[in-house]
Amino acid sequence: MKILHTSDWHLGHKLYGRPRYEEFARFLQWLENCVEERNVDTLIVAGDIFDSQTPSNRSLAMYYGFLSRISTTCCHHIIIIGGNHDSPMLLNAPRDLLHYLNIHVVGSAPQIIDDELIILYDENDIPEAIILAVPYLRDKDIRSSTPEESVNDKQHKMLQGIRDHYFTLAELASAKQKQMGRKIPVIATGHLFCQGGQTREGDGIRELYVGTLVHVGLDSFPASIDYLALGHLHMPQKVANQDNRRYSGSPLTMNFSEADQVKKVLLVESNDITVQEVPVPCFQSLQNITGDLKHILHTISTLIKKKQSILLEIHYKGDDLIDDLQEQITSAVKDSQLEVLRISNKRIYDHVLRQSTEIKTLEELNPNQVFQQCLDLSEIPMEQQRELILDFKICLDALQQKEQ
Repeated sequence: MKILHTSDWHLGHKLYGRPRYEEFARFLQWLENCVEERNVDTLIVAGDIFDSQTPSNRSLAMYYGFLSRISTTCCHHIIIIGGNHDSPMLLNAPRDLLHYLNIHVVGSAPQIIDDELIILYDENDIPEAIILAVPYLRDKDIRSSTPEESVNDKQHKMLQGIRDHYFTLAELASAKQKQMGRKIPVIATGHLFCQGGQTREGDGIRELYVGTLVHVGLDSFPASIDYLALGHLHMPQKVANQDNRRYSGSPLTMNFSEADQVKKVLLVESNDITVQEVPVPCFQSLQNITGDLKHILHTISTLIKKKQSILLEIHYKGDDLIDDLQEQITSAVKDSQLEVLRISNKRIYDHVLRQSTEIKTLEELNPNQVFQQCLDLSEIPMEQQRELILDFKICLDALQQKEQ
């Protein structure tokens, strides 16, 4: 059986407010062609199908359109799990209907864990794989809180809850294999952050659990799992250098820090668990330009000659203070296929900050000034500030009296 592993589509994602529907449409068409050309039996989407829990109608139309088309191809089974960006209710709503098309959706952890165990059958009704379709596990799914527990206690319970979840499912799979009288591949999914996972600054990956980064160790996954299809991290990578524990990564670049990254989907042969990395074409070029004005304008001139559609993020870091930087860059890209999405002028920001405040360090502030800045930064209304300032002065005076 051939399995294609993908994740983190983030349908509806925008780059600095710029819609990307054309890119998503081209990717989904490419994925459909890839399934047919490589005779894929099973498609696994390991979470974060949408970028938001309230996706646009256009994003939903793309999703359901893809499912309707892919269900008529050689792909006999489609496994979709919810990620931390997805709405469990939205994904689960058409679940029973999609089941008749052999599309299995697990938007969130079900009340009965057995519902995450899916047996895939071939055309002759012979079992060919067991899927442990584990979605993103929310805090309430994996632990019970107790009064006065520490942060370390919470983290330990979360990690233990995730581990127990996978081991329970592995035991259920083992029992199924005994009933069948033979061993068939066990494929598990997940949407989480494994220890040692690689990310890039600004890649938009959210912390999964408030107040702590719960990074799951490899020992949380039973050895009986033949292949682990993970989502959440946007860089394609192995877990602890294990060939059969993988993140497929996002198929589209999520921001400019990933501009040089080759995106992939993973083709898995279930018989011997061999994994082939299939590069995803770049559907929209991104370019980050950092430097002084001369370097920026020269790079723009070079890119224009390529006559390609390129989105630009520009960071000016020259020594000169240039007030009309945006105007000069806009003029440089005029009538070209280049589109500037963001211009960062750190030099003028620093200048404005220096002009706007006479106090530069905390050491130069007295406690009342620190509190006043906190009120201002929090945009507290003036009528509330007077009462709060009075309360603060009373507390400060009491504290000073106690110290004396």
